[in-house]
Amino acid sequence: REYRYAGYEDAWRMKVERIGNLNYPDEARKRRLSGNLMLDVAIRPDGHIEAIKVVRSSGITALDDGAIYIVRLAAPFAAFTPEMRAETDVLHILRTWQFQSGSRLSTR
Repeated sequence: REYRYAGYEDAWRMKVERIGNLNYPDEARKRRLSGNLMLDVAIRPDGHIEAIKVVRSSGITALDDGAIYIVRLAAPFAAFTPEMRAETDVLHILRTWQFQSGSRLSTR
């Protein structure tokens, strides 16, 4: 059975990657920084951000702060479906952010 929030999370991923690649952190681009970090983004039923937490740092403040900035810039996200609202108050999306050479961002 498909994970019931997979469609929501995939749309969220596509939006943050699109916004992130359009707004790649200047310092990371200029200094050609690359690295991975893990964020936990908590989303309320109305699509607004409840909280953002760096679960595993990249060790590079510019990348960690850049990922948080990108999430805030991409918000608000889609409101939960009625089915989602019936089951959860806050949805946590935990993803690894990959800032790659060539000023490219992806999440997994």
